[in-house]
Parts: sequence; C-alpha cells; structure tokens
Amino acid sequence: MGLSRIVRDIGINSIAGSRIVPISHRWRLVRVFGLKAEPSAIRAGTFFGGPRISIGKGAFINEQCYFDNSAPITIGAKVDIGPRVIVITGSHVMGPAERRAGTLSTAPVTIGDGAWIGADTTILPGVTIGPGAVIGAGSLVLTDVAANTKAFGRPAREQGPLPS
Repeated sequence: MGLSRIVRDIGINSIAGSRIVPISHRWRLVRVFGLKAEPSAIRAGTFFGGPRISIGKGAFINEQCYFDNSAPITIGAKVDIGPRVIVITGSHVMGPAERRAGTLSTAPVTIGDGAWIGADTTILPGVTIGPGAVIGAGSLVLTDVAANTKAFGRPAREQGPLPS
C-alpha cells in the first residue's frame, strides 16, 4: 500500500468521516481526497474503500454505510441511502478445496437517480438499481431492480411498480 493511498484513506475515512466535520461540508472534504462528489449529505462513520465512487447532487448517505470500491460505484442524484447499507463490488471466483476463495472478481454497482435504499441493505457486485426504485430495509440485492419498482427481502424480489 503506497503512502498516497494511506493518506487518502485517512483523509476520507478518519478526517472527513469524523463527527466533528459538519454534514454540510463532508462532501467537500471527500472531494479533496479524490472522490467524485457533487453537493450532497454524507453522515459520519461512512467507509469508502477507494476513490472509484461518484455521488450525485442532492444524494443523502446515512451513518455507518460501507462502500468497498473494488470496482466503480455510481450513486445518482437525489438518492437516499439508509444507515448501515453495504455496497460490495468485489467477490471471489470459487477456488479449489484447499482455498475456496479464489481470484478476485469485481463488477460495478449503479444506483439510479431518486432511488431509496432502506437501512441495513446489502447490494452485491454487478447490480444496477434503476431510477426511482425503492429497496426495503434489510434486503439482500443480488440482481438488477427496474426503475420505479419496489423490491425487498433476502434475496430481494421485485414487488411491483411505483408511480413515476
């Protein structure tokens, strides 16, 4: 791990992620340390595993969220993300018996404009959540969710359309 990555990680996750930084200024600080963030609200305690994230204008990210950033993550404009949401972009190919976690496999995650992700939801690699979709609290999202659709459960299943 290079010195620049260490400085970036400390800047994003320790300094910008601190409760002493006002929520109205946190997006500016994460930009200074390399994240692409439009004016948005990011609550304290959120972890960013790297710089490959784009946060749209007016997005709200609640406390203690986790973004691993093994691959790019795109959060659209006016997206609301509840507390303790986990977005994973990296996994492993199934390996042999002596070590089942094989080589790293990554895929981006996209959350469309205006979507709402409920608390304690986990989103796995390669998922696209369409604009205006709502994901119920505690869901495990394994597959894409269409625009203006509600989905919930473990695993999350689409439950029907929402008004556009």
